[in-house]
Amino acid sequence: MSFVCGISGEPTEDPVVSPVSGHIFDRRLIVKYITENGTDPISHTELSEDTLVSLKTGGTGSAPRNVSGTSIPSLLKMLQDEWDTVMLNSFSLRQQLQIARQELSHSLYQHDAACRVIARLSKELTAAREALSTLKPHTSSKVEDDVSIEETDEQQGLSEAILAKLEEKSKSLTADRKQRGKNLPEGLAKAEEFAGIKQTASHTGIHSTGTPGITALDIRGNLSLTGGIDKTVVLYDYEKEQVVQTYKGHNKKITAVVLHPDGETAISASADSHIRVWNSNDSSSKAVIDVHQAPVTDISLNASGDYILSSSDDSFWAFSDIRSGKSLCKVSVEPGSQIPVHCIEFHPDGLIFGTGAADAVVKIWDLKNQNIAASFPGHTAAVRSIAFSENGYYLATGSEDGEVKLWDLRKLKNLKTFTNEEKQPINTLSFDMTGTYLGIGGQKVQVLHVKTWNEVASLSDHSGPVTGVKFGENARSLVTCSIDKSLRVFSI
Repeated sequence: MSFVCGISGEPTEDPVVSPVSGHIFDRRLIVKYITENGTDPISHTELSEDTLVSLKTGGTGSAPRNVSGTSIPSLLKMLQDEWDTVMLNSFSLRQQLQIARQELSHSLYQHDAACRVIARLSKELTAAREALSTLKPHTSSKVEDDVSIEETDEQQGLSEAILAKLEEKSKSLTADRKQRGKNLPEGLAKAEEFAGIKQTASHTGIHSTGTPGITALDIRGNLSLTGGIDKTVVLYDYEKEQVVQTYKGHNKKITAVVLHPDGETAISASADSHIRVWNSNDSSSKAVIDVHQAPVTDISLNASGDYILSSSDDSFWAFSDIRSGKSLCKVSVEPGSQIPVHCIEFHPDGLIFGTGAADAVVKIWDLKNQNIAASFPGHTAAVRSIAFSENGYYLATGSEDGEVKLWDLRKLKNLKTFTNEEKQPINTLSFDMTGTYLGIGGQKVQVLHVKTWNEVASLSDHSGPVTGVKFGENARSLVTCSIDKSLRVFSI
């Protein structure tokens, strides 16, 4: 007689019975189970090896012969079945091996890619640290209370010598402006002539073609200075169609540029919070003004040519020396609040200036006292652009909702309001040198006659938002730039 093990389901070699559950097991298997678990495998009650009862069987004790193995055909059938099983198992193993190889290959590829990314980021971090160390001015290790560079610059203030210089320049400019204002230039474009204005040139390869587009513009004669989203500043002769110099150094897009009257000095502001001063003979910056803690949104050059105003999203404006790269004063537009300042512009006499901010209020500042001289509420959205007329009487401001307002600085009131049909943001404003015409850059270029406030020209040649509009001599030409990466010249 043979017994079947309750664990393996096979005939037992040394049968024992569990007094707990009454089932029969092979001693070898039940002892191993008890060692690991200490319980009966059927009833799961506590069981020890000593309580197991051995069973005695009669006969020789050999396992009964399988009936199917008693003939040659049966043996051949068993071998065939075994062969089939082996082949199926081999096929399954080959499939699993192929899957494992694919997973291993994918894991190795991911590991290699991760190593490459880590190496690149480490290289960029090292380069950034080196660049930062060269940009930051070195201070003495014994400076008390850890005074920052910005705080040191703010403490300098406007000296008597600087104020005297600004006032002297203002007086001479005022006298010249009054003399010019008596008679308009003979060659000044007439309002009816703008109906025939046409595009005479289009330059699309100035900045990177892969990163659109041009975000800032200034011109002097036949030279244009442009800044782009590609982080570069380009000095370009648009008559000769020749790049004079390319300036690289900013880490983020350019937000504003100014071409110095000397034709050799260029100034740029960027979203990396820095202002850089360049020279046409050298591609590296001569000075770096690091006064703001957020993107610099706009800059304006003082008539003396030595100082620059800057505005920033950190809610401050700053007055800095472009020769030394030092900030002379830094003032919050609204102490205790964080109102981004979007635009800033010097009045032609250089002693007052205007700011436009996210609170939709235009403010006129006295530079000598750093106080607000006048406020112009009236816009219903953030003020994005600002421009003073050359005669010093008018101020134009443009808002995010497509509204342009003309203010009289003598009477401190709004004279005219113009709203574009698209109600898209007014990105840039610019008067011609006589203050007769106002150029507006939004979804398209528009030219208004200031006295009548009539639209004398509307140019839709750009395929993207217009970011720069500048008048040429006697308003007989117009230079524009756009996010569509093009610099266009229009002439009467």
